[in-house]
Amino acid sequence: MPSPQSRLIELDFLRGLVMLVIVVDHIGGSILSRFTLHAYAFNDAADVFVFLGGYAAATAYLSVSSKRGERAARGRFAQRAAELYRGFLVTAALMLAISAAFAALRIDAPNLVSRDLGDLAAMPAQTLWDIASLRRQPYLASVLPMYIVFALAAPVVVPLAASRPWPLLAVSATVWGIAGVAADWLPSIDASTWRFNPLAWQFVFVLGALARSQPVFHEARTRLGAGMLGTVAAGVATALAIAKLGGWSDLHAFAAKPDLGWLRLLNFAAIAWLAAEMTRRGWIAWLARRAHWINRIGRAGLVSFIAGAAISLVVDSILYALTNGLLHVPLGLAADALAIAALVAVVHLRQPGPAARLAPAA
Repeated sequence: MPSPQSRLIELDFLRGLVMLVIVVDHIGGSILSRFTLHAYAFNDAADVFVFLGGYAAATAYLSVSSKRGERAARGRFAQRAAELYRGFLVTAALMLAISAAFAALRIDAPNLVSRDLGDLAAMPAQTLWDIASLRRQPYLASVLPMYIVFALAAPVVVPLAASRPWPLLAVSATVWGIAGVAADWLPSIDASTWRFNPLAWQFVFVLGALARSQPVFHEARTRLGAGMLGTVAAGVATALAIAKLGGWSDLHAFAAKPDLGWLRLLNFAAIAWLAAEMTRRGWIAWLARRAHWINRIGRAGLVSFIAGAAISLVVDSILYALTNGLLHVPLGLAADALAIAALVAVVHLRQPGPAARLAPAA
């Protein structure tokens, strides 16, 4: 088992790496995104980020509760939910401001929130209320409402993950199973659904909390056989990669993102097992010790996400205007480099100097 120190290093590194992948994945003409997870799997970086979020939430909750008690831990996550809500409002405002700036420049890129801008001009009070009440979630801000739900649920989920894992897993799986129907209960405009249904995605969050609170990986390797499980995971991941690269488009119906389709979940589980084996062997820690700049992005958490969302939309829109929406390898690579450099610069300005080792945010 890795030491607590190495797990923290690995968590920071993986969260930072996933954040970088999310940034380039939201640039339509990106070249690097042709080689990221979504290119050869039916899931993408979002699944990894939610799982790591559950792991980090359990780490933070257990740490605070052991030092200051359950009440302090619950208060910390109520505060975290408020931070995420403010982050949502800031991200939504940035999406609107960036879209307005490009509209003024007569650039009509596909991911600009033109409809939200139009509604804001026509009915400002109602549009602002829709955003404040989470009924309207402009483009890349849409992932944060889900995290608000998770932060509020953590004081229930984490203690159950530590004391009653099997009932928690059963309830979580049941909620995931009915999430598609229950999506109608979520606040929205025009009967539209959330891009990330928290009732479905909570299953991945809970799996992350369970992985932190219980010796899931160790027990499975001991009881079922490390070799067999590794072979099965590699086989599933390889078969689904072949299907994805082979263009088996019919399978996408079972890998829907908003409601977390079962094929998406299966693909993530296979890749997560292989990543856990890499972590056990120390490979992730080895990379983390040599890539402090990635660790720093992971530790910056919400700041990295907000900055990454703004950077993605700006770079994506400029690249679209320069290439007329066509793939252009040199400009695409330049856009990737610019986006990554911009995110690194923002995080460095927020936390200058040597990367300090901090506890991961929930």
